[in-house]
Amino acid sequence: MTRMTSVVAVAILAAGGSLALVAERRLAAPAAVPAAAASVSAAPRAAGVFRDVTIPEGTALPLVLDTGVSTATSRLDDPVRAHLARAIVINGLPAIPQGSEVVGTVTATERSEKVKGRAHIAIRFDNVRPAGVPEEYGIRTAAITRTAAGTMKKDLLTVALPAAGGALLGGALGGGKGALIGTAVGGGAGAAYTLDKKGPDVGIAAGRPLSARLLSAITVRVPVP
Repeated sequence: MTRMTSVVAVAILAAGGSLALVAERRLAAPAAVPAAAASVSAAPRAAGVFRDVTIPEGTALPLVLDTGVSTATSRLDDPVRAHLARAIVINGLPAIPQGSEVVGTVTATERSEKVKGRAHIAIRFDNVRPAGVPEEYGIRTAAITRTAAGTMKKDLLTVALPAAGGALLGGALGGGKGALIGTAVGGGAGAAYTLDKKGPDVGIAAGRPLSARLLSAITVRVPVP
């Protein structure tokens, strides 16, 4: 009885030792990594490739105006926005994509005065933001100006027609002397109206196509396909 008990105890101890060894080996073994995850981590991400492209001085930027301007409403330094009507392509690469935002300001605005002076407005662009990339570049463009048409001929007619009418009426009523008086009265009325009238305003409506010429070259970073 004692001998059998000893044999059983030895067997139990041996089995327990084997189980402990298996458990220790399982804890020491590294966790298995799924094949897909391993391949993703092992493969390096492809970095974007960019190239510096220089847009030369004198290049015309074909724009469409998004912010209308007018001597009646615009003030000096008011912001002006436009976008590229088509891409600027240099050596086969779209240096600035179509639709890129171009930003500038009103650099001059003057309304017509009485008697003399015509309305005049000017805008200039100083920043471009290429579409699709978080970049922006400072630029210098020539001013785009508009000046109201002159009204001298119309003003002369405004004075001459009442004077002629006054002469006819004065001649009918009092002969030569009446004609002279009528001319003076009619011409004076026309001149007074002209002197009191301001010339027309001038502006550039939103949606109008424009061409802004670069005064200096700019270098932009362009993704290479």
